Amino acid sequence: MNSLQLALRVLRVDRRTRTSAILTAVGVAVATGLVLLLASLPFATQAREQRAEWQTGYHYNTGGRPVMMVGDSKDYFNGQEIDRVDVAVTGNTAGLKLPAGIPKLPAPGEAIVSPALGRILNTTPADQLGDRFGQPVAALGEQALRYPEQLVAYVGHTPDELTGEHPRPASGFPTKEAKPDGLLTLLSWVGIIVLLVPSLVLVASSARLTAARRERRLAAIRLAGATPGQVTSMVASETVLSAGIGALLGLGISPALHGLATFVPWAGGTWLASDFSLPVGLLVLIVVAIPALVVLAGVLGLRRVLRNPLFATGGHSVKPLRWWRLLALPIAGAFFLYAVVTAGHNSSGPSMVLFGLFLLVASAMVVGPWVTSAVGGTFVRMWRRPSSLLAGRRLRNDPKGAYRASAGIVLAVFTGSMALTLLPSFDSLAGGGRPYVDSVLYADVTSTQAKTVVDKANAALARYGQQERALAVDSVYLTQGSGRYQNFERALVMSCADAARLTRLGITAADCAEGTGLYAPYQMNTAGYSVVGEPYGSDPGKPLGNVPMKAYSENSKSDGSYVLDPASVPAGVTPSYTSVIAPTTDANREIVRTALTAAAVGVDIGSLDQHLSGQQTQLDDLRRVTVIGLIAAGVLAGCSAAVATAGSVMDRRRTFGALIAAGTPVRVLSRALRMEAALPALVATIGAGVVGVLVGVGLFSTVNSGSVVLSPWILAPVVLGIGVALLGASVCTPALKRVQAEPLADE
Repeated sequence: MNSLQLALRVLRVDRRTRTSAILTAVGVAVATGLVLLLASLPFATQAREQRAEWQTGYHYNTGGRPVMMVGDSKDYFNGQEIDRVDVAVTGNTAGLKLPAGIPKLPAPGEAIVSPALGRILNTTPADQLGDRFGQPVAALGEQALRYPEQLVAYVGHTPDELTGEHPRPASGFPTKEAKPDGLLTLLSWVGIIVLLVPSLVLVASSARLTAARRERRLAAIRLAGATPGQVTSMVASETVLSAGIGALLGLGISPALHGLATFVPWAGGTWLASDFSLPVGLLVLIVVAIPALVVLAGVLGLRRVLRNPLFATGGHSVKPLRWWRLLALPIAGAFFLYAVVTAGHNSSGPSMVLFGLFLLVASAMVVGPWVTSAVGGTFVRMWRRPSSLLAGRRLRNDPKGAYRASAGIVLAVFTGSMALTLLPSFDSLAGGGRPYVDSVLYADVTSTQAKTVVDKANAALARYGQQERALAVDSVYLTQGSGRYQNFERALVMSCADAARLTRLGITAADCAEGTGLYAPYQMNTAGYSVVGEPYGSDPGKPLGNVPMKAYSENSKSDGSYVLDPASVPAGVTPSYTSVIAPTTDANREIVRTALTAAAVGVDIGSLDQHLSGQQTQLDDLRRVTVIGLIAAGVLAGCSAAVATAGSVMDRRRTFGALIAAGTPVRVLSRALRMEAALPALVATIGAGVVGVLVGVGLFSTVNSGSVVLSPWILAPVVLGIGVALLGASVCTPALKRVQAEPLADE
């Protein structure tokens, strides 16, 4: 009888071995499915970007004779982002190959829109949205969209309408391979580690269900004359059966997991089912590698059986854990602190910080069992009930086994606490944008375009019956000094009255005075300054002269720009850029945006709320990923704790059977098991949570010197740890009753 036949025979006759094999297969299936899903995320983002390559003008082919002019910009409607591509045909497009999902090139005055944008156009007045694009004549297919809900407009123009710096000549649509999203790629690797660890712990806990019985069986076979190679081959065959079936099951459930992932938004939208695909080679590698790791772990676990004779496997003495284990965490913490403090002073700073994080995570595996043993020793010394003494003895005698079930939750709670410390702090930094008030819309154009754009926008506003009017604001720079000691200060060229009405610099109507040419946050000698259009150039500029100036009280949220009256700008200064701005109200904001968009074709129309939308979208994505990861890791860790608890009962079936036969109440043993299952999880949760918060504070200090914002969500890992502890302890009583129901002689 070969090793495989013997493994199959054991599975047929031993119910407990079958249970262990089934749970091992489930654990491998979960691990395989999760890794396949997470490994596909970079490829999913790449597929997304590949479909949307045509939406970025810089990606178009420029080699050969240009046949069209292309420009891309961002538009907004009621807080929703609209990706806009403007095109004007300039040559023969007969041989031009269109990307999938684009039915044709739009003619001047026509637009091809995404289905989602088309639905909005059908229910919105033209002066609020439709007049920005022209007449919709077709719909874009999903193969031309980044995600199904994306709002996209492909707008046609004449060559004369597309002028200035933004449109670019192109000979064809993009053909280069898109790049995956760097942030989601990083998070997918973090997710693989955070979720794979509890999955493999679940596999290990499942294998422990029959650890004692398997060791006795293998030791007996070894004593009967089996060689170490034969014993190893038998265990490998037994493990290959369950792990292989689990890997195939994980491959089978992978499409279902991909289907669920399509509903999770990222970067503004959901996914197509076809996005989640892996190269065949990588898929085969994952399906083979995970069960191979399980088999390797099973084979390595045979060392004691191969060394010791029959019945010696259960009688080995437990070596006490040394105190030096406790030093691993402070040493790793000290290195991380050093890496954080010196991160900004050398090029290898980020790498050192990441290595410090790795050391902190690794130190948990060293410190955790020692802390578990110390807790057990405390219970032994201070016990008041028999259950406390039994639990303490178990934690003291097998701290590694008791801590093993909590290993997955340690990593999850550490990562979650770190993320929940960083996210609110980053959220408090969200902001920035232009110096204009929130209600102002602005468009950056060339100085030669400014007058035409203002005239067109104001004509449209008058046609729509609006009182607001657009105006052009040039940007120049005040400079003094020379060489490396030369400094530049930006100045907005506008009247004081307009600055008080339209900016958030801090200038008020009371600050405006007749004849004043410069307004600055502090008093300054204007005679020592020159005015240039471009900063950091070779132009020495024109002397500003003795221009009357006045200081204003700067708003803490402003960017400190100066305001220079148009009459005080020296002759011959060409502005670096010009912004066409227009005030709005809540009632007419979209109408004013429509007027500006039609006047400044292919130019982003911005405002503060749109400036913040990208930041908020990314923060929302990170919050969502953190919550999903914590929940998944918590469920896996809870299942691992439950299986480990059941395995602990089965491992000590003889002991518990003897105690029950001697009259020990099941409730006492059950209470002892609940304590030994819950305590490691709680200790791991509290410790990992505290360390995660401290690490989050350290990481935040590398990007900002401000104070950290702590939100109530930081308590979520504590709740997660309590849930894991309760789930692990819930199987104690059923497992003990099963032991009570079976004859002790069966063992």
